[in-house]
Amino acid sequence: MSDPGHVDGATPSARVRRRFGVAGVVQGVGFRPFVYVTATSLSLSGEVCNDSTGVVVEVEGPAAAVAELGERLRTDAPPLARVERVLASDLPVQGGTQFTIAETQRAARGRTLAGPDVATCADCLHELADPADRRYGHPFISCTNCGPRFTVITSLPYDRDTTTMAGFALCSACAREYADPRDRRFHAQTIACHDCGPVLRLERPGQQAVHGRRALPATRDLLSAGAIVAVKGLGGYHLVCDAGSEQAVAELRRRKRRGDKPFATMAADLQTVCALARTTPAEEALLTGPARPIVLLERRRTSTAGAASPAVAPSVAPGKPHLGVLLPYAGLHALLLAAGEPGPQLLVMTSGNRGGEPIAYRDEDARERLAPLVDAFLSHDRPIAVPCDDSVVRVVDGEELPLRRSRGYAPLPVALPAPVPPTLAVGADLKNTCCVADDRYAWLSQHVGDMDDLATLEAFTGTEQHLEQLTGVSPEQLATDRHPGYRSSAWARAHAAGRAVATVQHHHAHVAAVMGEHGLDGAQPVIGVAFDGTGYGTDGAIWGGEVLVADYNGFRRFAHLAYVPLPGGDAGVDRPYRMALSHLRAAGVPWTDDLAPVAACRAGELEVLAHQVDTGLASVMTSSMGRLFDAIASLVGVRQVADYEAEAAIELEGLSHRYLAAGSHRERAYHFALRPGSGELPMVADPAPVIRAVVDDVRRGCPAGLVGVRFHLGVAELTVAAAEAARAALGLDTVVLGGGVFQNALLLSSARRLLRAAGFTVLAPRRLPPNDGGIALGQLLVATAQ
Repeated sequence: MSDPGHVDGATPSARVRRRFGVAGVVQGVGFRPFVYVTATSLSLSGEVCNDSTGVVVEVEGPAAAVAELGERLRTDAPPLARVERVLASDLPVQGGTQFTIAETQRAARGRTLAGPDVATCADCLHELADPADRRYGHPFISCTNCGPRFTVITSLPYDRDTTTMAGFALCSACAREYADPRDRRFHAQTIACHDCGPVLRLERPGQQAVHGRRALPATRDLLSAGAIVAVKGLGGYHLVCDAGSEQAVAELRRRKRRGDKPFATMAADLQTVCALARTTPAEEALLTGPARPIVLLERRRTSTAGAASPAVAPSVAPGKPHLGVLLPYAGLHALLLAAGEPGPQLLVMTSGNRGGEPIAYRDEDARERLAPLVDAFLSHDRPIAVPCDDSVVRVVDGEELPLRRSRGYAPLPVALPAPVPPTLAVGADLKNTCCVADDRYAWLSQHVGDMDDLATLEAFTGTEQHLEQLTGVSPEQLATDRHPGYRSSAWARAHAAGRAVATVQHHHAHVAAVMGEHGLDGAQPVIGVAFDGTGYGTDGAIWGGEVLVADYNGFRRFAHLAYVPLPGGDAGVDRPYRMALSHLRAAGVPWTDDLAPVAACRAGELEVLAHQVDTGLASVMTSSMGRLFDAIASLVGVRQVADYEAEAAIELEGLSHRYLAAGSHRERAYHFALRPGSGELPMVADPAPVIRAVVDDVRRGCPAGLVGVRFHLGVAELTVAAAEAARAALGLDTVVLGGGVFQNALLLSSARRLLRAAGFTVLAPRRLPPNDGGIALGQLLVATAQ
């Protein structure tokens, strides 16, 4: 193989023939049409086709023109393509004058990379709104540059007959566009129109179904009247209602048993978003980019667009300083929110499921599971090949921080720092994703969810099988969390079929995941700060406030939060006041009636908890930073019972953010007591002084936001102190931040700023979530390093 831009031993005018093998995300992104147009513009003959390794190009013509094509394959590829490598080889000259797109070649071996779903492009949106265009109002509009990919692909190579569009034969008009090199739908596999594409269907109990174009205005009328509608999108069903109707949103919250967990809101356009929330250029780029995730934005106290601007009902995100907002990413969404049409201009868009269940994506299953939650179904007859929830991101210090990596991102691969054997990592039990890898690529699945029930386990099985099929990876070994009670670990053991199953400590995997996405080869250990809620430790305790010295081969526990009892086990996670009482006892602070967690106890509960904390009965010891955040939130009166994971900590962060946004001056930090380690014993960070200081501030009447700011700064300064101790002892200067607590923007920003000021290189998640949604990559890297 040789340089694709160089033809050995040939004069510029000499006729040569070359074969180019292009690997990467090059199928379903307009790469073959790009090659066709480029080759014909250079007067080259030959052909281009997909195969199981990517795209194969054979060209013949003057040596200079052939070399130019080889260079453009790498430098001028379509915007959605990701060219990983171009390999070139010489072939005998055959002659010919035509350049064609050939039939796909299906080799027995090889691998190409599937692309994610892509939001509807500006050109298609223009056609969608143009009454003179034949695709005016077509909900499934797409072209080479946009539309579904991952959720319609049944196998690779990517062609129409290997997608869920296979059952929709092109009409003559679409067929002409498909065959026309000058058209942007040239060889676009998902194209269709009103005459040959999928058809909408609106169903309401006791009424005749409405089909086709009439379904959209009828749906808008229902939403305007306060109805809740299950809408079939790209990767599954959404539960949709008018985000401006308090009655509709509250009813959806009641039916879904959502508690106070925020709903995502879809806005018609960026102008509407900016009226509701403050945005930065980085956030606007995410909102309008091809992935179109839900972006967590700071909400405005009042709208900036006047009384006519749509407003968000209080129940959308009750008491929260941030809104999760996204823009339409499919033609159907754009039509539901079409300007000038009757209907809401803001829609709640939440996953079509009950809490804890996987998203519904098959029509029959959706009608069975979602019927009690909705008043109508807006579906269509294009099957969804694989479920895929919306992605969620936020921006911290101008950098993207994924919170849930799914639609728009999956199944893009992560390049690995070293080759690995075919391996499957099954992730953790919360925010589950799985990961397969072979050689120098790893593929993380879309978001699966919490492994709480049989339905999620079945969804996990289907996701894992589809990922293997899509990537061509046949795992020879498995990796899982060390926790003996994890359902994901039980799945791995049940499906091992004689293959080795490696167990990986939870926080080691968090650190390794961040190392891997930053391309570290593991030759030099890092200082790994892993702060989260729960992780099974090597001593049988629940870890979560950890500073590790780690590489892929192993780790040493350098420092951790002091252990306190977690009374009642998992019940203490749902009731932050229990953790507050435990930390009060450890700090020597009496349980007096003026303290919020004491007042939160039910009759007789205080005596039971005292016995559990003092004797260890029905308790487990924990060093969890996430539980410490819960305790502080309880002490300041923010929340005593949590409806969803990390709710108390999220609300504490929100109050702290508001306090700082009000122009408050720099505050002092609370200080942890550090007990030096010795020999094999790690350093211990005792939060008792923090607890006592918080109680003193609360009793003095300090606002919760001020206490929260001081606590966040205290944790950030603790992170620096532990890192400095590790540097002094071991000479290390790279700090890796991982674990779900670093979803907290205030903590991440403060810790990163202070660490950099202290001279450390700081690596934080940027492509994968810091929570358990990214942990499978770390499991895989640790397991394959053993």
